[in-house]
Amino acid sequence: MIIIPAIDLRGARCVRLHQGRADQETVFSEDPVAMAVHWKDLGAERLHVVDLDGAFAGEPRQTTLVAEIVEAVAPVPVQTGGGLRDLEAVGRALAAGARWAVVGTRAALDPEFLHEVCRAWPARVIVAVDGRGPRVAVRGWTEVASATVLDVGRRARDAAAAALLYTDVTRDGTGRGPNVDETAALARAVDLPVLASGGVARLDDLRRLAEVPGVEGCVVGRALYTGVLDLAEAVQELAK
Repeated sequence: MIIIPAIDLRGARCVRLHQGRADQETVFSEDPVAMAVHWKDLGAERLHVVDLDGAFAGEPRQTTLVAEIVEAVAPVPVQTGGGLRDLEAVGRALAAGARWAVVGTRAALDPEFLHEVCRAWPARVIVAVDGRGPRVAVRGWTEVASATVLDVGRRARDAAAAALLYTDVTRDGTGRGPNVDETAALARAVDLPVLASGGVARLDDLRRLAEVPGVEGCVVGRALYTGVLDLAEAVQELAK
């Protein structure tokens, strides 16, 4: 399992939100490109870059900055999302150099779009499944859809998505530990690589996730930025 540092962009700064709430923002860097290079230098094998402005607006707002990050950290691959709700937006994200586009809201609400985007870019679409309980949170986690986490996971499997990115939004930014049980249940139900996210705060959290069959990566944010978790140490530990 690899550790994937998260870089959340808002107003051209690197921030973290508490459980996705726009009014609970902490700024960790005024230079997201330098932060991305920092994570690369510490051993990151992939980066997760989110355009929060795009997520809230419903269309990408930070594509130029994403492209700058991609160029700065090459050859480390980047997955990016935030407001990718039509084929044109996904195409622009990939044209900016991202290895994978992360689609969430539209994929959860529109199964036809999910199949269409996965057909258009085979093996380059990651489906974000953001759970608030059994239901899927959408539109920057401001609403809850009727679809369940397992519904979207199975649709992503049937559409041949590259991977699932599962986040328990009630744990994101809290440091309470990941929802290992729900992550494992999702991994068992779908024959796709699963990337875990939300709540990781210590090495033991990563060890527990690494033991779950099907979990190939973990996106980590606040714990890295606050220094609670040391990336270089964690990379070395998981390589054992």
